[in-house]
Amino acid sequence: MSENRKQERRPGGGPGRGHRGMGAVEKAKDFKGSMRRLMKTLSPWRWQLRAAALLSALSAAITIFGPKVLGNATTEIFTGVMRKVQGTGSIDFAAIAKTLLLLMGLYLISTLFSHIMYRLGTDAGNKLARTMRQDIGEKIHRVPLGYYEKSTVGDVLSRVTNDVDSVAQHINTVFTEVLSGIATVIGVAVMMLTISPLLTLVVVLVVPLSTLLIGLIFKKSQKFFRAQQELLGDISGQVEESYAGHEVVQAFRQEEASVASFEEKSERLYNSNWKSQFLSGLMQPIMQVFSNLAYLLVVVLGAAQAAAGRIAVGDILAFIQYVRSFTQPLSQMAQVVGQVQTMAAAAERVFAFLDEEEEIEPENSPVIGEVVGRVCFEDLVFGYDPAKPVIKGFSVCVQPGQTCAIVGETGSGKTTLVKLLMRFYDPQGGSITLDGKDLRGFSRQEARKPFGMVLQDTWLFSGSIMENIRYGRPEATDEEVIQAAKHAHADHFIRALPGGYDMVINEEADNISAGQKQLLTIARAVLADKPLLILDEATSNVDTLTEKRIQDAMSFLMQGRTSFVIAHRLSTIKEADLILVMHDGNIQEMGSHDDLIAKGGRYKALYESQFEET
Repeated sequence: MSENRKQERRPGGGPGRGHRGMGAVEKAKDFKGSMRRLMKTLSPWRWQLRAAALLSALSAAITIFGPKVLGNATTEIFTGVMRKVQGTGSIDFAAIAKTLLLLMGLYLISTLFSHIMYRLGTDAGNKLARTMRQDIGEKIHRVPLGYYEKSTVGDVLSRVTNDVDSVAQHINTVFTEVLSGIATVIGVAVMMLTISPLLTLVVVLVVPLSTLLIGLIFKKSQKFFRAQQELLGDISGQVEESYAGHEVVQAFRQEEASVASFEEKSERLYNSNWKSQFLSGLMQPIMQVFSNLAYLLVVVLGAAQAAAGRIAVGDILAFIQYVRSFTQPLSQMAQVVGQVQTMAAAAERVFAFLDEEEEIEPENSPVIGEVVGRVCFEDLVFGYDPAKPVIKGFSVCVQPGQTCAIVGETGSGKTTLVKLLMRFYDPQGGSITLDGKDLRGFSRQEARKPFGMVLQDTWLFSGSIMENIRYGRPEATDEEVIQAAKHAHADHFIRALPGGYDMVINEEADNISAGQKQLLTIARAVLADKPLLILDEATSNVDTLTEKRIQDAMSFLMQGRTSFVIAHRLSTIKEADLILVMHDGNIQEMGSHDDLIAKGGRYKALYESQFEET
């Protein structure tokens, strides 16, 4: 069952896009360091890669003898025909058959080695990808929340998918093609030398020129390929955002602007595409020109030598085949260089995430045990940037069973206070205690165990409604889930949906309304039945009648529980035992609704402004 969080996106293609395009990998900043670490990560499967590389080299070495054996067969046919014409003999078909059977055997062995090599290399790459993904999956839960607040979701997903796949896919290619290419070039050079040192000198002088030109073109085209992939990502992101936010685009009459932005990106993509394809398309013709030049020189010089009796006819045929075998590995090696750079860059991104600073957990963390529910903030100081504190040193205690409402203007520190309470962050000064025990003395998992949460931003995964509610307490029975839904006033609409509790919420969670999603998250918190509750504007996405029902359900739910309620509509927290009025990171006022109204301070001004608006 996959879990998917619905992300807010802007329509159009401007900044605010949540992810980058796939495949846009640039050079590694620390190439040597990344490759060393990758080799270390590959150490459990080094025997597989070594065996794959060895088999690749053996396959190449065996294949090298093919043209020579075929040349011998050609020479035998040619000399046999000449003997028959001269009347001095006939064609030795038995010898030719043996030569061809030997050739077939060599190619079969080479094919077998290549198959085993591919299986070993692919298996090692897949195991590496699995290990990397497991490491990232475990790391995701150990990285502080602050990392995700400064990083896009798409970037993290790209490391798990694109970068890991890039490393795994290139491992087999790099390990096998490098050694195979080296073995082929050396072996072919040796075989050419045994046939004709003069012709070998011609090939060695001509062919590397094409390789040099191809390398220059390859380097020039890389920037266009990178730009092409980045623009593909931009266009894909804009299409996705425009589709997800098409109602907003139309409501604000931004269709023309969206189309213009799309056309501008498409034009840039077109320019990058044709330039990259043009330069890439030059490689093969250049290689063919120089190869044909080498063939021409080999044929002319070879024919002259054959006429002088210095070389056999079959050897000329074998030599021409060797010329092709000599140029292909050189061209492949130029491509492998780019693959190595891509692999190193992808590995560097994966390792950078795995090296992110982790949340520090106390050693031998105790079990939190039974919770009474007394929560105290003592001289609390916190800032996302320590030099710019958001919470500036306040103290307050919330007694067991009390409902504490937190109100204030946007940016006053309300949500930050809840994040500290849940240990999404730890304070830089002071402490938060639960029943007299500092929450930092427990592991984060233990510290969060007593809390139930309902947030303004709903979170549902792809699965049935029953499974989504049961997420609050996986061991709950169907009857308990239904009872929780009734307390949250969600049962009536759930039964009206196709499939009822078995209806599957799609990946985007857009086949139910925003208010219905909020009711399901409230039902999840009801089912969790925790001694402490955090309600972050839990009724913001529901209508007035549903809000009244939820308030009744929440009043029932909060009985006997210590509750923290962040509220923007102050009319919903009039019955709270304690109201904290926050301003500029401090508690400016605290007390009951009646007490704060009587004081005539900031709370009264906020309350009356909402009343006047109403």
